Amino acid sequence: MTRPLTLVLLLVLLAACGVVRPRSMEAAPQEDTFEDDVTSARVLSEEFWKQQFVALGRTYRPVQDFVAYDGENGPMCGDQPSVPNNAFYCPLGHFIAYDARWMRGLWQDMGDGSVYLIIPHEFGHAVQAQLETQFQLNVQQELQADCYAGGTLAALVKSGTLRAEPGDEEELLLNLAAAGDPTEDWFNPQAHGTAEQRQASFAAGYRDGVGGCG
Repeated sequence: MTRPLTLVLLLVLLAACGVVRPRSMEAAPQEDTFEDDVTSARVLSEEFWKQQFVALGRTYRPVQDFVAYDGENGPMCGDQPSVPNNAFYCPLGHFIAYDARWMRGLWQDMGDGSVYLIIPHEFGHAVQAQLETQFQLNVQQELQADCYAGGTLAALVKSGTLRAEPGDEEELLLNLAAAGDPTEDWFNPQAHGTAEQRQASFAAGYRDGVGGCG
């Protein structure tokens, strides 16, 4: 069975202007719930990476935990506390955590594409840790994770596991724009990339696959 996925397609980086707000999510009985989308995004992302690691002659190590938290009540990552309105991968415990209230709000206001962007992005960080990928700047790490997210979703759509729907381009473009840094600051240790950089990285992964993410 295929699942509908609100996502930006290959030409997202060509549509950087004229974004309009997508329709709000009005969950009908036959549609996936927020919990359904979170579970699907996790399971499908890990299954995709298991197959990628097999192709590389390696063994993928699944995350140890996948933790939903509320506000400031999230798990510690070493000596670093979790923060509200965030999702993160913790290499020390090899787990992913997310503020469920925050992500549910994005799902309701900006569509289910937010879930299928955030969760594959965090799995991208888990993959970086397993591959021991080295970066000079944090923004490089974040943009590669965006690229991995695009490659993951492209593979799932191509295989028929996920299905794109009308209006997808605007919705995920809005998600990426909202997550972008206001200005380009490569040397900021918290930088994730501007909206345009994140859109371009995601689109590169969607176009070229995860093998083209450097």
